[in-house]
Amino acid sequence: MDALAADFARSCGYAGDSLALLEAFEAIRRNGIAHARQDHVRRKAVIDALKPSEALFLAAIGPALSAEEAIEDAVRFIACWRNIPRWRQERRLPDLIRAKQQRLVARYFRRHGHLLWAREAA
Repeated sequence: MDALAADFARSCGYAGDSLALLEAFEAIRRNGIAHARQDHVRRKAVIDALKPSEALFLAAIGPALSAEEAIEDAVRFIACWRNIPRWRQERRLPDLIRAKQQRLVARYFRRHGHLLWAREAA
């Protein structure tokens, strides 16, 4: 068992020395890292698909007319989603995922969009 697994287990609150549990914590750690990498690749693919033109970005954030407006809309939806009953949250989970995706895309292009599209125009 390597030191990373033991450190991860301790950071999770496990103080024992059972090899089976340490192996389980190591599997959880590895799976978490793989899942995080997979999510990063998925988010990067969405951003890369929208980079070629501003029109693609505006279509993705519609009906908002700018990145600022899209961020405000997403933040407002996420805040409202947190205040609705659990049964309604479960029914509207795809809307929450879309709002988080829209917020991520809008933040990226708010920061880097003008540079990307200025290079494309030149």
